[in-house]
Amino acid sequence: MAAPKRGRSASAQSKPGRSLALILIAIVALTGGMFLSGNTTPRLGIDLAGGTSITLQAKADQGSAINKANMDTAVDIMNRRVNGLGVSEAEVQTQGTSNIIVNIPKGTNSEEARQQVGTTAKLYFRPVLAQEASAGAAASASPSASSSGSSSASPSTTASPSSSASGSEKATGSSSATPSSSATSQGRAVTDALKAGSTPSSSASASSSASPSASSSADASASAAASKLEAQYTALDCSKAAQRATAGKSAKPADSTVACGQVDGAWYKYVLGPAAVDGTEVKKAQAVFDTQGASGWQVQMNFSSSGAKKFADVTASLAKNSQPQNEFGIVLDGEVVSSPYVQQSITGGQAEISGSFTQDEAQSLANMLSYGALPLSFKTQSVTTVTAALGGEQLHAGLLAGAIGLALVVIYLVVYYRGLSLVAIASLLVSAILTYVLMALLGQAIGFALNLPAVCGAIVAIGITADSFIVFFERIRDEIREGRTLRPAVERAWPRARRTILVSDFVSFLAAAVLFIVTVGKVQGFAFTLGLTTVLDVVVVFFFTKPLMTILARRKFFAGGHKWSGLDPKGLGAKPPLRRTRRPAGPVAGPVDPKEA
Repeated sequence: MAAPKRGRSASAQSKPGRSLALILIAIVALTGGMFLSGNTTPRLGIDLAGGTSITLQAKADQGSAINKANMDTAVDIMNRRVNGLGVSEAEVQTQGTSNIIVNIPKGTNSEEARQQVGTTAKLYFRPVLAQEASAGAAASASPSASSSGSSSASPSTTASPSSSASGSEKATGSSSATPSSSATSQGRAVTDALKAGSTPSSSASASSSASPSASSSADASASAAASKLEAQYTALDCSKAAQRATAGKSAKPADSTVACGQVDGAWYKYVLGPAAVDGTEVKKAQAVFDTQGASGWQVQMNFSSSGAKKFADVTASLAKNSQPQNEFGIVLDGEVVSSPYVQQSITGGQAEISGSFTQDEAQSLANMLSYGALPLSFKTQSVTTVTAALGGEQLHAGLLAGAIGLALVVIYLVVYYRGLSLVAIASLLVSAILTYVLMALLGQAIGFALNLPAVCGAIVAIGITADSFIVFFERIRDEIREGRTLRPAVERAWPRARRTILVSDFVSFLAAAVLFIVTVGKVQGFAFTLGLTTVLDVVVVFFFTKPLMTILARRKFFAGGHKWSGLDPKGLGAKPPLRRTRRPAGPVAGPVDPKEA
């Protein structure tokens, strides 16, 4: 028999140690990251670890009726807020005609989740007419003072060079318009601001054509509203939680209002003009980390075409004013989360909310802005703790079933493949380690929660992984049966086995992907786990099983065909190597076997 061609197959089998070193380095790095992050166990779903169940009752106080369409819309928005990737195992479902049940697994910040699912995320951009520190705050600190480096911000791409929603930003300048602490001066400041600080869209053209009687009536009405707003602003103490909870909550978009905002741990009170831009005109919002400057985490916003024009108009108008009336307040659910100043018109339809955000704060704000406002408002009816007694029993049964299945697979491999079973068991062990570590890391990274269907997906993956080894081993045995020695048999068997393994895993991954897309709830956990383990199967076979088999083919125990190696040529019924012989003289007695030619 002719020797196998040298070249690519010879070079491929000469350095299998590199592939083994690569996958071992990956395992060490991922395991180290798991221990450094402190998440050494996978996050369990509510059916296994228990959690929190929140009951929300709808209220028809936003002009929308409580009907099936609005309730379904609210469920969809809430589900995307707390379960954006579909694998955190948070459940949102309706109960009756006006209640929504939110089940949150243990390990999730239930208070933060309750705020995310319940808040309507009403966002408005309002001009700042007046501001000052509330009682207990440093009167000399201004929440809108320019921060260092803000002057270099591009006006076409950023709208927040100074303050942020977190309240932890540090102002480096002082306001030139800090009102006096006396009630008289406060009232005068508010009155002057209301007269001079109208919104860019104020009805100047309408007032010029109005009759004198109508004009005087409007002036009297405006004066009464201004007096009422003065009284509210003077009495407002934003350092008190009870007053913060009601400040500006019932204000209509077209009305001026008072509001509170936190900066550097201190609370400030504001007088804000009518809303110039509505939050519904924010087309997209995302949390990003500023790698070029010192702003840290930011929330980038893209406006719709109409919103971009309104935003450009209001910033152009505010840029003509002095501080603090050159600022606009970004008001979320009645609270000022940022009050950046404006130096010139901001065009282009893009803006940023920047400051001392943490990643969680930036992501939470971006989620609420991206997923829009709820069609109904909700009040929390009850918050209860869900135990995992039943789930614990189911988990025990599931793990027992998995252990029995794994034991049967190992017994089959040992009996049928003998020495080759060591390769299969080592590969299963590597696959199990990678699966466990990734599940632990994904619990923190994307909120993945291991529920009972996900455990079933992991058990099914045992069979998928074992099937890949069997395909490879059988291809090697086929080559040995043809009379080849082990080393060339491994290299010739690999391309054929590789194609089969890739096709099989592609079909499994495609099925998992389709199942993940078309289903909701716990079934997505099964699909996600199945898809993850299928990808890991390809990684393990290519970077561990094949290189390990190449190395073992050089060892005498396997290369010599020991009867316990699982590769004994006699036991496999291998044909002896056929040699070319001379044709005997004389007439041919019978037909010649083509293989002998």
